[in-house]
Amino acid sequence: MDEPNNNFNATVHANEMFDSNGVIHEDEMAHDDEMIHGHAMFLGDEMIRGTEMVEGSEMIHGHDMVQVNDLIHGNEMVPVHDMVNGDKIAHGNELVNSQMTPRISRRRKKKSLVWEHFTIELMPGGSSRACCKLCKQTFAYSSGSKIAGTSHLKRHITLGSCPVMKDQDRKLALPLAGGHVTDNDGEGTAERPTKRRYRYTGYANATFDPQRSTSYLTKMIILHDYPLHIAQQSSFINFIESLQPRFRVVDVETMEGEVYAVFQKAKENLLQAFSTMPGRISLTIGLWTTSQTLGYVSLAGQFIDSDWKVHRRMLNFMMVSSPHSENALSEAISSSLSEWNMKDKLFTITLDNDCSSHDIYSANLRDHLSNKNNVMLKGQLFVVRCYAHILNVVAQDVIASIHGVIYSIRESIKFIKASPSREEKFAEIALQLEIPSTKTLCLDVTTQWNTTYLMLLAALDYKQAFATLETCDDNYNESPSAEDWKKVEASCNYLKLLYDSAHSVMASANPTANIFFHEAWKIQLELANGTEHGSPFFSCIAKDMHERFDKYWKDCSLVLAIAVVMDPRFKMKLVEFSYSKIYGAEAAKYVKVVNDSLHELYKEYVAQTLPLAPAYVEANNVAANTNVNQGNPPPTSDGLLDFDMYLSEIQSSQPAKCELEQYLEESLTPRIQEFDILNWWKLNTLKFPTLSKMARDILAIPMSMVSSGSSIFSAGTGNRMLDDYRSSLRPETVEALVCAKDWLQYSPAATEAPGSEMMKAEAL
Repeated sequence: MDEPNNNFNATVHANEMFDSNGVIHEDEMAHDDEMIHGHAMFLGDEMIRGTEMVEGSEMIHGHDMVQVNDLIHGNEMVPVHDMVNGDKIAHGNELVNSQMTPRISRRRKKKSLVWEHFTIELMPGGSSRACCKLCKQTFAYSSGSKIAGTSHLKRHITLGSCPVMKDQDRKLALPLAGGHVTDNDGEGTAERPTKRRYRYTGYANATFDPQRSTSYLTKMIILHDYPLHIAQQSSFINFIESLQPRFRVVDVETMEGEVYAVFQKAKENLLQAFSTMPGRISLTIGLWTTSQTLGYVSLAGQFIDSDWKVHRRMLNFMMVSSPHSENALSEAISSSLSEWNMKDKLFTITLDNDCSSHDIYSANLRDHLSNKNNVMLKGQLFVVRCYAHILNVVAQDVIASIHGVIYSIRESIKFIKASPSREEKFAEIALQLEIPSTKTLCLDVTTQWNTTYLMLLAALDYKQAFATLETCDDNYNESPSAEDWKKVEASCNYLKLLYDSAHSVMASANPTANIFFHEAWKIQLELANGTEHGSPFFSCIAKDMHERFDKYWKDCSLVLAIAVVMDPRFKMKLVEFSYSKIYGAEAAKYVKVVNDSLHELYKEYVAQTLPLAPAYVEANNVAANTNVNQGNPPPTSDGLLDFDMYLSEIQSSQPAKCELEQYLEESLTPRIQEFDILNWWKLNTLKFPTLSKMARDILAIPMSMVSSGSSIFSAGTGNRMLDDYRSSLRPETVEALVCAKDWLQYSPAATEAPGSEMMKAEAL
């Protein structure tokens, strides 16, 4: 075979031949300036080349894409039927074939992405050179019929040869072989390999959009609570420049404007979404203070959409002169409702204020807001206390009552954990005493009572080991006494009630209002019984806990009971059962209060204008048309005309039962673990059009201010404190940061709110 012409880039060596299957019989083929390893073969409509797969009917030539329908012929292409097979071989710039097909000459479009960074400049003598758009360096491209290819151009923009891109390309290059590289700007030493290969990062193909980058930076600051001046920090600027030198970071004032723009856009979308909300909204109110003694109020709204999905959205985070004043708080709530066009849609508000002032505080707040808003059931359900708050308050009261014992246990665990030898010695003592416990001693987090409970629970199993350790180690003298351990045992017994209740609530993906009655009535019953416990330690702790929790029960038992009645698995039956346990002979009186309030609330919903759902109207029309078309049966059709008249008289003499009565009289829905109460009401909306509207509002009441997915144990029991940085910002900026962070958490896929389409408009 003749030597191939040097003008042909894809050189085919003398010992390389295409067979009839299109397989190159050689392990390597020199292609431009690169080496293709492995076998290259055509496989169906694809060609496997090295570690790359070329889809469809395309084949890589140099770094340009060439249709497989065409075969490269020198610098031209020939039809696929001229492909080399048994009697066709590559020869220089020609294909040698005893039956040569005429060549069809076509100009190829330049498809390589390097041409986004280079231009072709014609030179004297008919040659051309590629010029870098950034650094203006030129490189050989063509001379006559010889094409230099694009590999050297790609190396220029990806391996840091271009002075303009050198810094970021050096950062982006990923070493694939040889040694470890340490680049610390002159500090320390670095072992550098003599030869390195780099993976192509694709930077040269990326499109830079500074506005898009600024938008992502703004959302990053919002979502992760970064300070606005992070963009001005030198280390951050260096990091950004290493990625994209053309990106210009903005100053603090400009960034503040970007944050507010994100906030305003999201707020407009949420306003539009709320306009189609089918039911009422319930609010949660949080109180905040700052280091400058300024007060902030956070307002979040919870509701159930027309697709029966629960949603909670932050509405406002506003500064008020005195957040503990009922007047100031009611003004803040009224202002928020007006701003969101929901003055006639308020159902309840949930507070986390201290229970000692709850009666006066909630009564005054109810009076203020009742004059400006249409409050249901004369405000009996209007103010709700946070369930997570009461659990934490009661638990912390228990812990405070034995703080001296807890200190001794905490110091004992610190002593044992101080060295491996002490841990080994304590383990040997536990083994000798044959203590069966598998719990591990651990220190608590003082701000989370659940960790203190777990610490006490583990220590209680090793109480004998602590006493033994004190006798054999002169350095240890913190072992609790026998009386102290009795206090710990009594405390853990009642803390377990609170701990299990909190976990039951947190286990629910969507904690609707109905689940809280189950937890509250069991705690109320256990604490009431505990006050009569034979042990003074148990009865003393139970009395203190019951005094605190009983206040919550009296304030919230009505709304808790009405919510559980909306659960078709229990209805009034669970209320009757639990009240008989709690109140004994007086249970009927308390059951009547719930029943009367339930019917009164239902009458208020009936009195409201209730447009039927489109599907319900359609169903009624179909039924009416069916009756008209069918007509009355002929008088002599079956000889039962008198019977039909009898049925008509019965129906007219017996008034139809209301939806509430019909619902309560129906048998209970089976209790299954996977039961979805919201889906049940969605399926029964047509059957109970008025009652379902009432159920939607009741089940959406936020009995706890802790949102889904958060920990009840970390919920505060008092005012929360803004950090010094947030406190130094303007109130409008603080609100924009807090609210936008909440709104940005909901992706378009997860936002299927008030009416399916409702919250799609909210997606950012």
